Amino acid sequence: MQIRLFISGRNYNLAEGVPDRLTLPDGATLDDALEALADVLPEGTRLPASCLVAVSGRHCGTVGSHEAERLRDGDDLVVLAPVAGG
Repeated sequence: MQIRLFISGRNYNLAEGVPDRLTLPDGATLDDALEALADVLPEGTRLPASCLVAVSGRHCGTVGSHEAERLRDGDDLVVLAPVAGG
C-alpha cells in the first residue's frame, strides 16, 4: 500500500530529499509508517517526539506518544512540528 507523506512546521527542512509517498505492506500501522519515515530521513536526523501526527485528518497524538492506528492504502500521514515564538 502507499500513503502520502507531509512534513511541516519547524522541521520542514528534514523533508528535503524525503519521498512524498511511503510504500508499506498491507496491514501496516502508524508505528510502521513512522519507522519507515525514520529510515528515509537524512543520516543523523530524527523527528522530535513532540511532532504531532495525523492520519487522513485524524489527530493521533505525537511521534513519541500516539494512538495505535491501522493504515489504509491512500491515507495521508501528516507530521507537524510545533512552532513557538512571539
